[in-house]
Amino acid sequence: MTRVPGLVALDVDGTLVDGANQMTDAVRDAVLAIRDAGAHVVISTGRSIHGVMDAVGKLGLDEGIAVASNGSVVFTYDATGAFEVVHQVTFDASQAVKLVLDHVPDAAVAVEEIGVGWRINKPFPDGEINGVMTEQTIDELVGQPVTRVIVRSPESSPEDFTVLAEQLGLAGTNYFVGYTAWLDLAPEGVSKASGLEVVCERLGVAQADVLAVGDGHNDVEMLRWAGRGVAMGESPTDVLDAADAVTATLEDDGTAVELRRYLS
Repeated sequence: MTRVPGLVALDVDGTLVDGANQMTDAVRDAVLAIRDAGAHVVISTGRSIHGVMDAVGKLGLDEGIAVASNGSVVFTYDATGAFEVVHQVTFDASQAVKLVLDHVPDAAVAVEEIGVGWRINKPFPDGEINGVMTEQTIDELVGQPVTRVIVRSPESSPEDFTVLAEQLGLAGTNYFVGYTAWLDLAPEGVSKASGLEVVCERLGVAQADVLAVGDGHNDVEMLRWAGRGVAMGESPTDVLDAADAVTATLEDDGTAVELRRYLS
């Protein structure tokens, strides 16, 4: 791309904010500048709506459309903080969850309640998920179709979860393993890329005119799909391999470095 992209899709954690959920002025200023130059700025994240709105507030965006929950939810928002879900995909997670718990019986499980919070079988580590928490049994959690399930096991490693997910197959689902022992289950075929397809159709933006920036395993599909996919400098190998280019690290404001390429 040699001109301002029609749409800029941005991951949040590790791309816009650090592990303490802090955003630098350089990143904020670059995002607002690319918006003012004519690009649609679209948050595209594994976060739920609450987490997206936190990032929107940090950026100072007053209205727009966003992809949440790794593509299962697409919603619009305005300056008042109000939002409207315009697209969602659900799936039957019961068998996948029970298969995982057969191998990791002490894991914490959370099912997303769109725009509200989470239904959980036990508490998660502080700060990892937000919104209203409602404790339920596993059967209650997966008794009806859901948009997203998180399985968390502090005693396991990301490598353990990667091997487990590959061994189990998890038919009918798409899954993402986080930097911690965090397994994210989504409907089959759903990813940030599929969510962005919905956004592009609504906005009339061509796929080739999309710039996407991310750093995590759940960004791979998005980076491959976008007209230009850019990985953060500290990204794992599979993310780097999926990208068209690599920018600086989060510590060196890599998102701002990439966005400034299109600004005079």
